[in-house]
Order: sequence, then structure tokens, then C-alpha cells
Amino acid sequence: MIRIEDYIPIVGQATVEELGLLADRLRGKAIQNINSTAVGGGVAEILSRMIPLLSQLGVSAAWDVIKGDEKFFEVTKKFHNGLHGVPVEIDAGEYAHFLEVNRYNAEQIRFGDVVFVHDPQPIALVEKRGAIGKNWLWRCHIDFSQPDPKIWEFLRQFIPRYDAAVFSAPAFSQKLPIPQVLIAPSIDPLSDKNKELDEATIDAVFARFGIDRSRPVVTQISRFDYLKDPVGVIKAYKLAKERVDMQLVVAGGGATDDPEGPIIMEEVRREAEKDKDIFVLFLPPASDIEINALQRGSTVILQKSLKEGFGLTVSEALWKGKPTIAGAVGGIPLQIAHKYSGILTHSIEGTAQWIKQLISAPEYARKLGINGKEHIRNNFLITRHIKDYLLLFLSLFHEGDVVYL
Repeated sequence: MIRIEDYIPIVGQATVEELGLLADRLRGKAIQNINSTAVGGGVAEILSRMIPLLSQLGVSAAWDVIKGDEKFFEVTKKFHNGLHGVPVEIDAGEYAHFLEVNRYNAEQIRFGDVVFVHDPQPIALVEKRGAIGKNWLWRCHIDFSQPDPKIWEFLRQFIPRYDAAVFSAPAFSQKLPIPQVLIAPSIDPLSDKNKELDEATIDAVFARFGIDRSRPVVTQISRFDYLKDPVGVIKAYKLAKERVDMQLVVAGGGATDDPEGPIIMEEVRREAEKDKDIFVLFLPPASDIEINALQRGSTVILQKSLKEGFGLTVSEALWKGKPTIAGAVGGIPLQIAHKYSGILTHSIEGTAQWIKQLISAPEYARKLGINGKEHIRNNFLITRHIKDYLLLFLSLFHEGDVVYL
């Protein structure tokens, strides 16, 4: 098991000691995280890494996952798309089912001193607050900058019942009667997905998938989701390949609360068919070493999102020193300073142009990678994330400590 002391060579002794001092002030308080999936997606990944480290620091931290049926997750996927600005239709029966599932779960859960609810799926659990009290926080991981008005109006009835709302980027904040806190997500540099790998391991993964490391490789790794624009990635690749030799890897998996994944993956396969240099890979949840190797062995990394809450795959790629091209949306511009620590793009044509340039100018690409890694080290590692959360939890017991957006 990774120890909190193992981060000292990466972030320094003082940072780790500070976490211990903050954690000591939370002794005797139970912190409970609640979300909608234990597998797949950035929220589950962050919690799976953070809970053990909080426990090592002496914080009583737990994680519960709500239960829902297929209809519930179809509705919450509509919430997800609508909050990102995609037109959706949700009827009264679907809203009622959403509330029914939340109320069922509220009766099953034993709540801690701090109830930390993640994203819209379990947001209505806060109806239980009147009966049990406790301190409640709502954490929104998605792009909330242009939410569908009807969905927003529905969710807004619950948010004021929380003590504070936490967002990943300033652009996501809304007019709310409660404090709003800015806390960006993070990656764990010591996880299997991000730790150093030897060349033999990288070679073995590429060989297993039939990818030629002697030729340039452009890779996007993310869930198969319309908002990640995997079909747009293939179109950009086809434009770029008119000028430069390259292969494309479109790899990813799904999440248990996302029913659209298989449909989108099939569309990607159809777009890629008959091109032997396109590799569409489904990676199951236990594929962290494969993801790490694919990123480390690639020439250029893409994250051509159309909407994005934050985009941890960008942080992952930058941490590996890889030149990264990503959509200028959501929390991605927090991670990339254009032309310094990576490239921000707005279109298929622009993405294709930058792919060509980075493959053709390896020294410039290398400098982008160096700058990007240092930016992640300073801003988006899990130790900084834990510190932010500890300060947030402490603020609930020490009035006036909450940091407002």
C-alpha cells in the first residue's frame, strides 16, 4: 500500500507534514463521501486514491455509492448532458423516479459528521438533513457554465440546503445563497496509471495491441462519451494524416452510471473501419498500467472534449511529459497555458493542424511536455487536493474559514 510518506520525494517534506497537522484537527469527525459509481470516471478514481490516504492521516473517511436501476441512470445521464448544454427532454415521471431512488438510498445510508455529496445523481439525499442534521457539502465535478434551465431549476431546490457548493473552475459558479468554493481535481502520481514505467513494459503493451512504436502515435484516452468527441478525433487524424505519417489510438472504457458508452463506441468503430492505423480499444476498469503505457509511448496526446468538468486525462498526459492538445473548454484551460504547457484547440481543423506541427517539431513538443509536467506538479497532484479538502472540512467547524469564489 502506498504511504503518505512516499509523496515526500515528489512534493517535499513540508507539504506532507502540513497535511498531518490539518488532519489532527479533524480527529473524531467522520467524513462520508457519496457518489453514484465505484468504477469508471474521475470521481471514483479520485475517491479510491484519496480515502486510504485520509485514513493514514488519521481522518475517519468513508465512501458510499448509491444504488439505482437502469431508468435512474438513464435520467441522470440526461442530467449530465443537459447540464453541459446539450438539449434533452426530461418528463415529470423521470424527475419523480430520480427523487424516489434518492429517497430510497437516504433510508439505507448511515450518515457521517460531514456528508460530502458528489455530482447531481445523489443531490436529493440532502432532503434527509432536516431529520438528522450533520454538515452537508455538494461537490460538482461537471461543467456547470451553461446548464439547461429546467434541469438547473430542478437541482437548485436542493443546493441551498447544503453548507457550501464546490466547483472545479471559476466559470462554473452560479448565483447561490450558500458559499461557493473552488477546488480543482487532481491525479495521484504514484498510482498505477501515473507512476514511472520501464521501456520493456511500454513495449509489451504496444506489442499486445499491435501498435508500431517506430512510427508516430497520437492517442486519446477517455470514456466513450459524445462530449469527449471521439468521432471528431478520428476526423482530425484523417486530416493530419494527409501530411504526416501517424497512427491513432482511441482508447477508453465506460462507467456503471453511463448507459451511452457502448453506443458511442460502436459509432467510433464505424468511423474508423478500414483504416489499419486506427486502434479503437476498450479498456476495462483494471487497465491502469495499459493506460499509463499507452500515454508514455505516444508521440502526442489528445483530449478533444466539447465540454469538460475538468479532464483529468489532460493532467495524466502532462504529468508524463507528453505534448498535449486539448479542447479549450471547462477546466482544461486551468491545466494548459496555450503554447507553453500544451495546446488549446477549438475545432477539428485546428486539432489536425497542431497534430501535424507537434509531430514535425519534436523539440518544441518536448519543451511543451517539460513545462506541462511542472505545471501539474505545482498545482494538480493529490496532496494539494487533500489539503484543500481538509481545509474545507475544518471550515465547517470553524466559522469564517470558507474561501469564497
